[in-house]
Amino acid sequence: MALTYIQIGLAVLLMAAILLQQKGAGLSSTFGGSSLEYSTKRGAEKIIFYATIVLAVLFLAVSIVRIALS
Repeated sequence: MALTYIQIGLAVLLMAAILLQQKGAGLSSTFGGSSLEYSTKRGAEKIIFYATIVLAVLFLAVSIVRIALS
């Protein structure tokens, strides 16, 4: 039962982390406004990027454990 709540919490945090990333800049890149510049991740952007990876791995692990226990 606790794994269900952990999985829900991880899902919400993962969605928030994905939505906080600002790559793509909306629809402007879809209609020809794409910029091909290379930039490195710094500061908060780098932290959010790594947090997204960690949250995704944790979510996957909890999902596998829930399947194994059911």
